[in-house]
Amino acid sequence: MRLYRLSLILFLLFPFVVLAQTATITGRVVHGESKAPIANASVFLNNATYGTSTAEDGSFTLSGIKPGQYELIVTVVGYEDYSQTVQVGHDVIKLDISLNQKVLMLREVVISSNADWKKNYEQFRREFIGTTENSKLCKVLNPHILNLVYNRTKQQLEADGDEFLVVENRALGYRTKYLLKNFLSDAIEHTIQYTGRALFENLPGSPEQKKLWKLKREEAYYGSPQQFFRALYKDKLQEEGFEAHDFTRTLNRERPPEEVIQQKIKRYKETNRDSLIHWYHVANYTKWNNENVVKIPYQSAEILRKTQQAGIYAIAFPHFLYVVYTKKHELTEFKDVYRPLDMENFETSIITLYGGYAAFDQNGIVMSNPAPLYEGTWSKAKLCDLLPVDYEPGD
Repeated sequence: MRLYRLSLILFLLFPFVVLAQTATITGRVVHGESKAPIANASVFLNNATYGTSTAEDGSFTLSGIKPGQYELIVTVVGYEDYSQTVQVGHDVIKLDISLNQKVLMLREVVISSNADWKKNYEQFRREFIGTTENSKLCKVLNPHILNLVYNRTKQQLEADGDEFLVVENRALGYRTKYLLKNFLSDAIEHTIQYTGRALFENLPGSPEQKKLWKLKREEAYYGSPQQFFRALYKDKLQEEGFEAHDFTRTLNRERPPEEVIQQKIKRYKETNRDSLIHWYHVANYTKWNNENVVKIPYQSAEILRKTQQAGIYAIAFPHFLYVVYTKKHELTEFKDVYRPLDMENFETSIITLYGGYAAFDQNGIVMSNPAPLYEGTWSKAKLCDLLPVDYEPGD
């Protein structure tokens, strides 16, 4: 009987123990000069599931926050965006936030047909939302808030938006609101770069749907950059299925720059069939030569660096980093991703750093700008596979 009573007490206390592990952020948002309250401003933690709007008196409350480091964002039409790094523990955080009015700048007017906009949007959707299975269950609710401009000479697509781009992800069970600051897709360099802020909201669903979403979220998490960086600072790379190898390679001198190849193909497309075939052949040359993966993987301590800021780490390595996830096999063939003949067909990604290192936080989110370049498996992951920073397997 005593054992039963003790178990019952522990069971009743358990919810309170869980609640004690979360924290609250409260505050007030006002005009920078007049100090008048600003209502209906969006207040959220970037790339997380915590968000709200300010009341008539400018006040706001974010509650139930898991401990960790976050970027708090405040945005409202007519004002400059506000951001502040917050370290959430178990105590209430109180903030007084002042916003400055935005200086209105005239945007360059670009006249394009509906057909051009639709073509540009389809390219943007592929390269920003993604092309994996999850993308088929993603619906963009307000695509026309996007400003899309395509430069034919540079073969570059640019995009941005003044409002949240709202994407309903029925694959993972999130409504993602993305404030896109800039997006640049370069067809010549084969690179995609973008910056912005995201707020995740859980979609309502039946118990069966939620069970499926839980499985799909775990599938997206395991093997992801988010899991890799978390495992790195916890010194659990091998335990969680990762190997990180030193990787060296040199550019193939027989392959001209991509810009030259595209110019030649365009030039000979309607004038010289033999030359056109030659340049198509050149375009298939591999980009790299002398590729070598060091067989012995790095230990976490060899590539992990501590910083002066609590909760912030950095990754650094001398050449390129060859990351193998040994718990999944790769189903996509990447022409320019080297794979040793004696290596099993595991998911493989290559990291290129800009500036010698990349900073990341305890949530496994890279903070450096520009962010590292990913090739291989990680290059496929777009918004349709993105999880909030506060996600944990089993949530």
